[in-house]
Amino acid sequence: MKKYTIEEIKSQYLLNNYKWFSDINFVGIRSNSDLPNQFDDLFGVINNNKIEWFTCTTNPGVHWLKNLLNPKGSALLKPSQYVDTWRIGMHQGKYEAFCQVKPVTVYRDKNLNDKAEENQTLDTGLFGINIHRANEKSISTIIDKWSAGCQVLNNPADFKKILILAKESKKLNFTYTLLKEF
Repeated sequence: MKKYTIEEIKSQYLLNNYKWFSDINFVGIRSNSDLPNQFDDLFGVINNNKIEWFTCTTNPGVHWLKNLLNPKGSALLKPSQYVDTWRIGMHQGKYEAFCQVKPVTVYRDKNLNDKAEENQTLDTGLFGINIHRANEKSISTIIDKWSAGCQVLNNPADFKKILILAKESKKLNFTYTLLKEF
């Protein structure tokens, strides 16, 4: 997938009336190819007018699409800007990650196939839609159980780098903007 420039991201923010922050921002790009169980999306860190891209997923894995945690369906974060919605905390009480602290809107997919689809069923609330890593020691190639709706980076070294940048920013809460590939 194309790695966008700051100017291209800014134009999408402007088009959607999203707020541009002068310090650290997180941006996700959901791939149009949307391959089941593949880390085919991008996670960008915008820091002082520089952008760095990392591989991630913005979709739940096939395991959770077919084995629902919520009777309403699997969570698929709706593209939007979520201001100050994540804070560094413990993902599932196990390791540091960006934990959801404000409501988000998700699509609820309950057709039990292997593709996460945007549909008419929207749900807003605190669902534990975190931003975290997959495997602790190696690069993951398949999503499967790593995401039930979270935004998940497949490379632990990349995620560690993002955590360091976030801590250096001294911010308490972090904004994440999810866009579709354009």
